[in-house]
Amino acid sequence: MIDILLQGLDNETRMKLLPKEQEIIKEWEDNGTLLASYIKSDTAGIYLVLLANDKLDADMRLSTLPYYPYMKIEIMTLR
Repeated sequence: MIDILLQGLDNETRMKLLPKEQEIIKEWEDNGTLLASYIKSDTAGIYLVLLANDKLDADMRLSTLPYYPYMKIEIMTLR
């Protein structure tokens, strides 16, 4: 499970990167990599349940996202 907080992402940049971000997330949903996602209501962020081999694999997958440079990430392993 991944707790993501977005930091330092201005609205113009967010909107510019959003289509590619959504495209990758949709691809993950379609191929079973992303099991669930929950948008935070109180802060700019999201919780993801991502299928990965380990924390390094999860981080490598996340690094492909356009928002990655703006993410504060906490990865928790679930069984």
